[in-house]
Amino acid sequence: MLKEKVESLLSKALEERPSLFLIDFTVGGDNTIKVVLDGDKGVSLQDCMDVSRAIEHNLDREEEDFSLEVASAGAASPMRLPRQYAKNIGRQLKVHTNGHELEGTLVETSENSITLEWKAREPKPNGKGKVTVQKKQEIAFSDIQEAKVILKF
Repeated sequence: MLKEKVESLLSKALEERPSLFLIDFTVGGDNTIKVVLDGDKGVSLQDCMDVSRAIEHNLDREEEDFSLEVASAGAASPMRLPRQYAKNIGRQLKVHTNGHELEGTLVETSENSITLEWKAREPKPNGKGKVTVQKKQEIAFSDIQEAKVILKF
């Protein structure tokens, strides 16, 4: 009952804020409601407060006791939805696929994949030594086991 009610309120709140989208939503056995959001342009504290209010102000604490937490997907959190990649174009990613790990700059996203670019040192085709080459690889979303933005300080 509580979960369905919160789901409905959450859907309505997100409809009014089309740049935001849901990453995770759970209601624990102790009525702990957790909502994790992301946004095409990021998520502000105000966004979290607005969504929290939209849910909380429409639930009756007399009817059911609950706790509510609305948060943004952390910068170091793995990306879960294809929609999250678009706002990270130009940033460095670490991508785990079936048995491989790639690091590179996210240069493009499409409906089904992302494209990474990076520089690599490879043996020269002729003679001794190495040469720096520009590499580029398209990776299907279905092959991505985990992808994170590499934060640089």
